[in-house]
Amino acid sequence: MNDIRVLVVEDEPLLAEAHTAYTERVPGFVVAGVAHTGREAMAALRRRGGTDIDLVLLDFRLPDVHGLDVCRALRAAGSSVDVLAVTSARDLAVVRTAVSLGVTHYLLKPFTFAAFRDKLERYADYRRQALADGEVAAQHEVDRMFATLRGAAPHTLPKGLDVQTLNRVLSALAERAGQSASEVSQATGISRVTARRYLEYLVTIERAVRVPRYGTPGRPEVEYRPV
Repeated sequence: MNDIRVLVVEDEPLLAEAHTAYTERVPGFVVAGVAHTGREAMAALRRRGGTDIDLVLLDFRLPDVHGLDVCRALRAAGSSVDVLAVTSARDLAVVRTAVSLGVTHYLLKPFTFAAFRDKLERYADYRRQALADGEVAAQHEVDRMFATLRGAAPHTLPKGLDVQTLNRVLSALAERAGQSASEVSQATGISRVTARRYLEYLVTIERAVRVPRYGTPGRPEVEYRPV
């Protein structure tokens, strides 16, 4: 498969440079252009006839139009280009609208390179399957394509983790946001080390974020909040 050509749409120049650098660190991806506004993005896609861009890394909070309006304009113009939202917008209504407009992934800022790379690699796997010739033979093949795009299923947890304990940790976080590993340990009855493993896994799959807790002597304690 040829390199996946990416258009980076980000109004902050430093972030645009960072997203460009991140993209080009992932094998099989190449940045074909950078736009800083929604109008520039649409112009770039029209200029290329919609055939030279495979994936748009789209910030939603642009200075001229909202990223969702860019998505609407793309679909209204008949473009089937894939869109990966790279945004700080956490409103559920925005997320639901993004899904309805065919956004393939939704990556919340700030994020690590590992999280960014995971999204691109999943997209590349999905694209390889989607571009294969022929038809799907059974439901499980369709399910596999969607699982590849959306993320790992519960039964693919890392070795040593189980769904029941993960759900207990999630429930503990839901009851009171902003808990340390020690506090989650007390709430769930598991050891502090085990609690930290599950919490770090939730950070990896973007179900939780890690933030410093100040107010105590010495180094700030780390606490976890659900996404």
